Amino acid sequence: MSDVVPNFALRPKKPTWTHLALHVSDMEKTIDWFETYTHLRLLVRGEVDLAYNAWLGDPSEPESPFVLVLAQFLEGKDPFAPQKHAVLAPFAHIGIEVPEREMIDEIAEKAREGGCLALGPKQMPKQVGYICFLNDPDGNIIEFSFDQGVYHTAREKWGKPDTAQ
Repeated sequence: MSDVVPNFALRPKKPTWTHLALHVSDMEKTIDWFETYTHLRLLVRGEVDLAYNAWLGDPSEPESPFVLVLAQFLEGKDPFAPQKHAVLAPFAHIGIEVPEREMIDEIAEKAREGGCLALGPKQMPKQVGYICFLNDPDGNIIEFSFDQGVYHTAREKWGKPDTAQ
């Protein structure tokens, strides 16, 4: 038996997908970008001896949190050096589905004005939907989609189809 005392009492009841992590070059710029172009908001931020860090998430989903972890390693403290940090591109991306088609056009226009629109808006095949791609400050691709079918397909296959929001 371990003598290590857990830091937190509240944990998932089963293995749960909780986060995706990105290396960033400018923490403030990246937090601002995600809060400008997405629904994600700063949950917590900190600094450890290796890096500045932040978690961004959806404040309306506290019962099933999924966070975007950002890390900006301090000069000379990157534990992965000398390896370079990859970016999510050209196809690898973070996907955000929106409830209305018009939102894709609005997001794309805002991104065009902000100089970060990478693709679209564009109607793609059925399992892709209506999409646009944005570049975050480090060049990671963030996809916004409408009518991709993730909610429908998961509820149809795994249950609770009548609870779609």
